[in-house]
Amino acid sequence: MMFDRPPAGYSLTQEPKGAPFENPPEMSDPTEAARYHLNRLSDPELVEDAMFFLEQGVDIMSLVQGILRGAVMQGQHSIDVSLIIAPILHEFIKQMADATDTPYEEGFDDKESKAVIKYRRNVTRARAEIDKLDIKPDAPSEDIPDKSMIVGDDSEDEVMEMMEENIKEIKKEKPMGLMSREMV
Repeated sequence: MMFDRPPAGYSLTQEPKGAPFENPPEMSDPTEAARYHLNRLSDPELVEDAMFFLEQGVDIMSLVQGILRGAVMQGQHSIDVSLIIAPILHEFIKQMADATDTPYEEGFDDKESKAVIKYRRNVTRARAEIDKLDIKPDAPSEDIPDKSMIVGDDSEDEVMEMMEENIKEIKKEKPMGLMSREMV
């Protein structure tokens, strides 16, 4: 349930060192912690759970962070050890997903920048098609980007801002329905 966790400041009302993460960790050696997690991830039930999450769209980075946060909360090891062993667990889970032919996202990609790049490529292709047809509009249209966006006369940041604004305008939807009205 969503409300099963203690409220903010709860630890200040309890006995000091009462929670596992408030005590010294059980493992302080990164090698020992990595072995511990790799042994746990070799369990067939945990492999099945991990592959299920990957199939459902959870990226490997988020899965690894969740596993490591849980271990820190249980007092297994410190956050510092988590940062050291995270790449090892990431690679291990990635190899398991490859071996089981499970589709996965690694979690390193920035989807917004990919959308901007895709938009730029489409603009470049559209400009090339227009140039092939030798159609010259009477006046510059707002729908057709000018060559500075493609050739690079503007700075990279200005072009990125323009692209992001165009994407935001495309995504905006007007409210529809009997009781809807535009917000000012």
